[in-house]
Amino acid sequence: INMIMQTAFFLISGILTKDEAIKAIKDAIKKTYGKKGEKVVNMNFEAVDAAVNNIVQVKVPKKITGHDLPPTVPEEAPEFVKEVTAKMIEGKGEELKVSQIPADGRWPTATSQWEKRNIAVHVPQWDAETCIQCGRCSLVCPHACIRIKVIDPADLKAAKAPKSFKTAPAVGKEFKGNLFTVQVSTEDCVGCTLCVGVCPARKKDKDGNKTDEAALKMVSNTDAVRKRESKNWKVFMELPEVDPSQANPTTIKGSQLRRPLFEFSGACAGCGETPYIKLVTQLFGDRMLIANATGCSSIYGGNLPTTPYAQRRDGRGPAWSNSLFEDNAEFGLGMRQTVNKLAHQAAELLEEVAAEKIITKKFVKELLSAPQKTQEDIEAQRERVAKLKEKLEASSLVIARRLLHVADYLVKKSVWIFGGDGWAYDIGYGGLDHVLASGENVNVLVLDTEVYSNTGGQMSKSTPRAAVAQFAAGGKRMPKKDMGMIFSIYGNVYVARVSLGANPQQLVKAVNEAEAYDGPSLIIAYAHCINHGFNLAFGLEQQKKAVACGHWPLYRYNPMLEEEGKNPLIIDSKEPTIKFADYALGENRYRMLKMSNPEMADQLMEQAQKDVERAWKLLKGRHKALEEG
Repeated sequence: INMIMQTAFFLISGILTKDEAIKAIKDAIKKTYGKKGEKVVNMNFEAVDAAVNNIVQVKVPKKITGHDLPPTVPEEAPEFVKEVTAKMIEGKGEELKVSQIPADGRWPTATSQWEKRNIAVHVPQWDAETCIQCGRCSLVCPHACIRIKVIDPADLKAAKAPKSFKTAPAVGKEFKGNLFTVQVSTEDCVGCTLCVGVCPARKKDKDGNKTDEAALKMVSNTDAVRKRESKNWKVFMELPEVDPSQANPTTIKGSQLRRPLFEFSGACAGCGETPYIKLVTQLFGDRMLIANATGCSSIYGGNLPTTPYAQRRDGRGPAWSNSLFEDNAEFGLGMRQTVNKLAHQAAELLEEVAAEKIITKKFVKELLSAPQKTQEDIEAQRERVAKLKEKLEASSLVIARRLLHVADYLVKKSVWIFGGDGWAYDIGYGGLDHVLASGENVNVLVLDTEVYSNTGGQMSKSTPRAAVAQFAAGGKRMPKKDMGMIFSIYGNVYVARVSLGANPQQLVKAVNEAEAYDGPSLIIAYAHCINHGFNLAFGLEQQKKAVACGHWPLYRYNPMLEEEGKNPLIIDSKEPTIKFADYALGENRYRMLKMSNPEMADQLMEQAQKDVERAWKLLKGRHKALEEG
């Protein structure tokens, strides 16, 4: 848009002649965007030429006209959202009174659902007959706009769903007699098309042959579509959630039948980071504490005026906080140690309360020995704690009051530490090492974009050799740091390297294993990024290529397997089948150097290929050594 506006300015102002202005602008385009490739330069040239032919005079009316704007947030939004959040969305935050701001700094979650930005030109449309009900579309959606649900027909009838609400008979013996649906929130969708691209189902023609048409296709987001799907979305959200005992969390479909507690963030369309966060909240969000390093994930995750972290219907959801860039690991460790201390205090107080005959010793044993490995276990423990609270509230003793304040810590909490590679590989690396070496039960998720994404694409120690980034304009000369192998050497740290686009089932398995491990865990997730310089609609394809060339081998190092006498290192990807260049040259961050310095580009690409081969050899060698004991 800057080139279009410049063209209009110079042609209207007459400061330069038309020919002089256009020549100067096009010279600037070559200089500014030349490194991004001929296609980008030509697109800007076309924009300038189009501007020349489309300048029209807009006369300022003598009388002010207009119409009333629609409400900023829906009428059914909570009072705080209507009175405070809406004002901030409108850019009128200065009108808020001090008394309207939370006094203790706690900010309500689940507010991004009220924005309804309506920014997608095209949105996905579901074909119920073609769908194979795999759940992949829901898994890859960066903004949690497309979801799946299994429905009891009686519930659907009670909800008085409109005829436009599509369903199909649910697949799977555990869902016999139920219905299945895929629903899109068109008002929140950003039109990235990842769901359409990942859909494996194919429509059949009249002869029974598969066509190229998937179970999802993009359609124009017209007023009629928005109104229809808005009604359908409301019905979908009011329908009961699937019973946890019916949804296996270790499968793609099972994980996606759980409500995401991270939704409608302000991340880029096609973002490679947010699906990982969303998945973790689907599996453990009702009992999560999150320490978030500064970066993309803290901006779209905790920036005002709205918050994408959400809640279940009972109000349970992730508790989130952001400290500094460099001390996030320590911040998360502090959360873990605090949870441990409060749980220990609650256990001690239980014994004292039992001594006062408020509860029985048998009930104390039930509370302290209850297994809390599955979601069903967690819900059962919550019921016990609810009964405990009833008894405590009925007592006037001080000891009962004290236990009441910490009783919720008798339910297992899941502590997560989120951050990007700039934090994990560079600025916060020392703290991360300290925390993982502590042996404490924390889970670390590194959203690895291989650059400092939020600040504009600066080089980190995760940036691969040959890539161009800020502070590496001539291509990075050193190889990528292999953080996964480094931390797996400790032997007591669970480490997984995952890629949503390459192997989603391995990702789901790794997240479940990491949380189940009673010790430190580290998940390093490949995240495609706008800084890589390609259309993010093809992000999942690039992830597949990163794995196929050996740049991003998939593996899980699970210390629990070693205790069972098994090899703790499981390699989940095959030997490289393509060259590093076949993957790398699909992105501008590598192509740039090919244009500006072809000789250096070839030299670094050759070295990068050797880096991949060396890393793969090291991984295989480690696996063999562990196999031999």
